[in-house]
Amino acid sequence: MTAPTSFPSSNPSPFLAQQLRQGPAKPAADPRLREAFDDFVGGTFYSQMLGSMRKTLGKPAYFHGGRAEEVFQGQLDQILAERLSEASASQFTGPMFELFNLQQR
Repeated sequence: MTAPTSFPSSNPSPFLAQQLRQGPAKPAADPRLREAFDDFVGGTFYSQMLGSMRKTLGKPAYFHGGRAEEVFQGQLDQILAERLSEASASQFTGPMFELFNLQQR
C-alpha cells in the first residue's frame, strides 16, 4: 500500500512544517463548507458534552417524569447543542478547519 499523495512521506511532520512555513491556509472557496464543518464538529462536541453531563446526574427522588422526561430531555439536549454550535463553534474549529484545508491541497 502506498502513502497518500498529499503527504510526501509516511511521517506528516515535515509536510505540515512545510505548509505552515508557507503561511496560513487560504479560505475555502465555498463558505458553505466552513458552515457545514462548524455545524458538524460543534454539534458533535456539544452533544457529547451534554450527554456526559447528563450521565453524572442521578434521577431525583420526587417529580421525575419517567420515560417521557428522558425523551424530551434528549430533544432539549439536541436543540441546545445546535444553538451552542451556532454561537461558538467557529471559535474552536478554526485550527481544525485550517488542517482540513491543508489536506485538501
